Order: sequence, then structure tokens, then C-alpha cells
Amino acid sequence: MSLLSSLKPNKGARSARKRKGRGESSGLGKTAGRGHKGQKARSSAGIPIGFEGGQMPLHRRSPKWGFNQRFRKLHWIVNLKDIETKFKSGEEVSPETLKAKSLVRNFTRPIKILGTGAIKSSFRFSAHAYSKAALENIKAAKGEATVLAWKEKKSTRLK
Repeated sequence: MSLLSSLKPNKGARSARKRKGRGESSGLGKTAGRGHKGQKARSSAGIPIGFEGGQMPLHRRSPKWGFNQRFRKLHWIVNLKDIETKFKSGEEVSPETLKAKSLVRNFTRPIKILGTGAIKSSFRFSAHAYSKAALENIKAAKGEATVLAWKEKKSTRLK
């Protein structure tokens, strides 16, 4: 019969912690496992991430290029050629129908219609933005284009 009070961990499952700097005979006395002198032997030893011993670090010696605009406007991009293939003539092209036909993922960004490709059928468009080429193509196909207002959600990101 085993009682809760008699339970013990298996042999070798637990080991005593290393008590550094507690005399020579402990095996971790004197330098306490830190070796002799040098930066890493000091109490405030800390080598920064990316430090290469004074050599110019990789992140500073590799070339930099590009630029990320901080206040860019992201749109869901939909091309006219995709609308021509997914919609029938005379149908309404709105954010809801674009999502239903998997041309946009969600409504977190405004939708912009671009003029890549051409449409032969007329459609009733309602989107947040259009390119000049898209508007010309829509008018040439005798379609309608309505501009929707986009209410910008306040971001919590610090500026």
C-alpha cells in the first residue's frame, strides 16, 4: 500500500543545484566556473547580440536598400480581367460580391479597381478607388462606377 507521504521521485530524476563560489573543495570555488579574467568573467558581463569582437557587425556592413513608407495606404487590388472572368454581364460589382467571389479577403482595407485587362460587358461598380485606365475601360463598356467612402479606423500604433 502506498501513501502520499511516502511518494518520492525516481532515482536520478532530481539533482542538487550547483552552489558556485563556495570554496575550492566544492569544485566550483575560486572563479566559480567563469575561467580567468576577461569580459565574461566580470559580474556585469554581457556581450550584446550581434557583437563581433569589434569587427564591423554583419548588419552594419551589408548594403541597405529600399524604403517602407510609414503612412502608405493599403488597398485590396482587383483587376478588370478578374472581374470579366468571375462576373456575368450586368451584375453588380460591390465589396460584398467581390468577397463572395474570393477576389478580396475581408473589409479591412479599401478596394481599388485597376485597369489591367479589358471588360467587354457592362457592370455596375461600387468601390473605394479606381485607376484612370479602369474608369476609361468601364465607361467604354457602358458601365457605371460609384465611389464609396472609406472610414479610416484609428490605429493604436504610435506615430
